[in-house]
Amino acid sequence: MSILVTGAAGLVGQALLRVAAERGRDLVATDLRRPSGMPAGAAFHPLDVTGPDADRVIGQVKPRTVVHLASIVTPPKGSTRAMQYKVDVAGTRNVLRACLAHGVRRLVVTSSGAAYGYHPDNPDWLTEDAPLRGNEAFAYAHHKRLVEELLAEARHKHPRLEQVVLRVGTVLEPGAKNQITALFERPRLLAIRGSASPFVFVWTEDLAEILLRAATNGPTGIYNVAGDGALSVEDLAARMGKKVQRIPAWALKTALAVAHPLGLSPYGPEQVRFLQYRPVLANDRLKSVFGYAPRRSSAEVFDAWWEAAK
Repeated sequence: MSILVTGAAGLVGQALLRVAAERGRDLVATDLRRPSGMPAGAAFHPLDVTGPDADRVIGQVKPRTVVHLASIVTPPKGSTRAMQYKVDVAGTRNVLRACLAHGVRRLVVTSSGAAYGYHPDNPDWLTEDAPLRGNEAFAYAHHKRLVEELLAEARHKHPRLEQVVLRVGTVLEPGAKNQITALFERPRLLAIRGSASPFVFVWTEDLAEILLRAATNGPTGIYNVAGDGALSVEDLAARMGKKVQRIPAWALKTALAVAHPLGLSPYGPEQVRFLQYRPVLANDRLKSVFGYAPRRSSAEVFDAWWEAAK
């Protein structure tokens, strides 16, 4: 049984390669470049999801399962929204079409809790039945919503292609760096006055185990992926020995509206919603239906990251 992985050179892809090697499972890794942690003897094919590579490589390998990880989580310097769309949305469309064209039996896709959107009426804990309202102001959230719409249409039109869709929280491991960890590296943690907006985290090894189960004998469906529990900004600050700087939403919006056009901040006033209304993922279905209980809670994941970052 062959499993092909897109985006295998990323943080999650390399964790999946390690876990699969430990379990004696062979994966076919694909990405723009060869993953640095490739297990001995593992197969690799260069694949750019934005072009015809997906059809060519999937047609050549003919995998039973495709695990689609290729995505832009932290945009590189100089990237544009059009480029991010080309990778996230058009790239997923290319992979989906190749799966349908070449008889792939199962497609596993990492979506994101961001697909739910950043809204004041989000419930305290979001379940998989909540509507997907990824805000257009946030490229990543909007693109994940569009990706899920593509997948939903495929489930309706092509039910023979099994799907596992994972709406993932913030992924951390020691040494990880992304837009979220940049918030924690500040001398004081920034928060919006009157907004709780806690964080949920998932350990890379937990996510890798979940992906491997999804690619093999796990049930199909849509699942939130996060460790147990959530951490408020005050919880995070206490763990790091830092203070919290709480700012009124209007004040931060005003500051960013001035700073962004001048090139003094990469973020515009729309980013205030990210701090105010972060989606908090309930993982009950992951445990009760998918059959996997994360080994590390959100607190344990964060503590492991912070211990290495100090």
